[in-house]
Amino acid sequence: MSTKGKVKVGIIGSRFEADIHAESFRIMPEEAEVVAVASPTPGNAANLAKKYGIPNVYTDYKEMLKNPDIEMVTITAPNKLHCQMTVDIANAGKHVVCEKPLCMTLEEADQMVDTCKKQGVLLMYAEELFFTPKYVKAKQMADQGAFGDVYLVKQSEKHFGPHADWFWDVQQSGGGVFMDMGCHGIAFAWWFLNRPKLKSVTAQMGTYVHADKTKGDDNSFCILEFEGNQIALVEDSWARTGGMDDRIEVYGNRGCTYANLHMGNALPTFSEEGYGYAVEKAPTTKGWTYPVFEELWNYGFPQEMAHFARCVRGKEELQSSGEDGRFVQEVLLAGYQSAGLGSKVEMPFRPSGVERPIDLWFNPIK
Repeated sequence: MSTKGKVKVGIIGSRFEADIHAESFRIMPEEAEVVAVASPTPGNAANLAKKYGIPNVYTDYKEMLKNPDIEMVTITAPNKLHCQMTVDIANAGKHVVCEKPLCMTLEEADQMVDTCKKQGVLLMYAEELFFTPKYVKAKQMADQGAFGDVYLVKQSEKHFGPHADWFWDVQQSGGGVFMDMGCHGIAFAWWFLNRPKLKSVTAQMGTYVHADKTKGDDNSFCILEFEGNQIALVEDSWARTGGMDDRIEVYGNRGCTYANLHMGNALPTFSEEGYGYAVEKAPTTKGWTYPVFEELWNYGFPQEMAHFARCVRGKEELQSSGEDGRFVQEVLLAGYQSAGLGSKVEMPFRPSGVERPIDLWFNPIK
């Protein structure tokens, strides 16, 4: 691969997350350009390509991998497909960006990491909270000693449900809201605290609002206990009405900080008529709403994708790797096991013969 010029990118997928990837590369075009998109859904890839001026369209991602110009491929497909797609991309000699969560099992995670290492390509774990400007600033202050010894980090993300039908199907997703969004808080807390050793996981979850749509959990709590007397609390919900809510809290013995991802970047607005768009997952724009600006930038998506492209060119050291994704995967498994048992799970935790993390909630290992 070249060491100069823009990184040529192919995207697998054509819906919500694929659109975010394409838009993120357009926002920060200096490092990379999308040259291909692949999706088996009739017309979807062509529509995304038309929207963003992407020159090559495929209905089979394996055909896209034959394109010699492509150097990096991003995966925005359902979770159950992540492992095989990563292996295929790596074996084609291309770098991999895999959306969260990494996969379904630790066996898959190990296969993904090992294959990419063997083929000499990067496995980049798409965790945008590592790049969210507000959250990055909070970590910078913590690392500078602003809060003294940090003993508690909290992260929560809540809205009224996912954007695609496959998330509701535990066969494709592997779990509910804990699998979908708990992975963010797990990764964030571990990163924020500089990746300490994890001692135990305790979780509680239930299906309170969306039992008509899913067998998965739609509200969850997870406590991570790390060595060094540090705690993380991860709270997630698909049962919260009114649009997206995403925030962190950091507590130390010499200070604290709070960051609400949207409220500092929103315009308090009242409209009787409504308008086009307020914020992700908001069901209406009538009445009081809080439309955001530069939404993807506030989330950190463009910065994340630019960083990955710079890593491909050897300009930066990878901040979010397959090993990060594997750590999250182990915690997801332990969290579902904890919720199923109603008790704390000591780490490390490596169950065998489990196809999906949520299976441990339905039938925990005794």
